[in-house]
Amino acid sequence: MMNISIARIQAIFMKDYKEFSRNYAISVMVFIPIIMAFLYRDMEFDAAQKMLFPLAITFGMVTAFVQAALIAEEKERNTLRSLLLSPASLADILIGKSALVSTISVIIIALCCYAVNYTPSATMIIAIILSIVFYAALGTICGLFAKSTMETTFTVLPVVIIFPFGPFISMFAERFSVLKIAKWLPSSQLADLAQGDSLVPMIGIVLWTIAAWVAAIILCKKRMVD
Repeated sequence: MMNISIARIQAIFMKDYKEFSRNYAISVMVFIPIIMAFLYRDMEFDAAQKMLFPLAITFGMVTAFVQAALIAEEKERNTLRSLLLSPASLADILIGKSALVSTISVIIIALCCYAVNYTPSATMIIAIILSIVFYAALGTICGLFAKSTMETTFTVLPVVIIFPFGPFISMFAERFSVLKIAKWLPSSQLADLAQGDSLVPMIGIVLWTIAAWVAAIILCKKRMVD
């Protein structure tokens, strides 16, 4: 079992925070979901439906993209290898590298809920947290594949376009049958959960999250022995 050091996790968190606050091209992303939530607040939908688009933007452009950019920046500066070979365990590194984007995502989603006057149920809160963890894993994978921060834009693009927008992609499923698979995406499961269906969507989100982090861990270990 890997040892977890709170001090090392905090050190990685603070390092990422400093990098994030200095990089305005990345940090400006946090305002986009909040702006979208305020634009959606007066539309004639129920509060849960109003939250779907701000959630998709948060998961794609903040959780996944910022996470990928921070990982890729470590690679670009050749500090990721040193971090992987440091006394910090793999758990310390993955938790520390995900803590910042997860915290930011929670704050943004809370503000978006306030903007559209949406009060999520306890089950929905758990699902949103699991979704944040899932997209942090996808961001980690995309960042590990990118060779530079600029290249992150291309590696994370499929994630930003496909995974967060399952409910919107499903709208075209009758026209393009191949798009029926979108109903199984974690974002579609989250939308079903928001409409009252709880058991199957929650299981789906949990399975997606586990699969994503297994892939991220395998890829990190591969980078350690490259």
